[in-house]
Amino acid sequence: MEQSEEDAIGAASQKLSHEFKTLINAEDLDSLKQLQHLILGRLQDSNAVLSHFNKYSEQCFAEVSSDFSRNTRLLRSMKSDLDYIFQKLRSLKAKILATCPDAFPDDSTIEAFDQRPDLEMPH
Repeated sequence: MEQSEEDAIGAASQKLSHEFKTLINAEDLDSLKQLQHLILGRLQDSNAVLSHFNKYSEQCFAEVSSDFSRNTRLLRSMKSDLDYIFQKLRSLKAKILATCPDAFPDDSTIEAFDQRPDLEMPH
């Protein structure tokens, strides 16, 4: 009984596969296969290009990373130095104004002397 069931299942599956084959045009199926192979090739090429670019970018970053970190530390140090200098200048100016009120011009004449932007004010 088992052999006859297997034969019946085999025959049914063959008939079903034959019916599916008649539903699909072989030329259309070949065309789809060719398009899929073409797309696969393009994707593999793109993947290779992107991998190469990633390696190149990694090398470039490794070359400039130390420069960036060194320059960042330098800029932070310069900023703290400038902050200290401006703080000292403000305190000196306050001391001079306390002893000699006429040492610096008032607000109306300051604008005529100094047209530079105030770098301490955020934009």
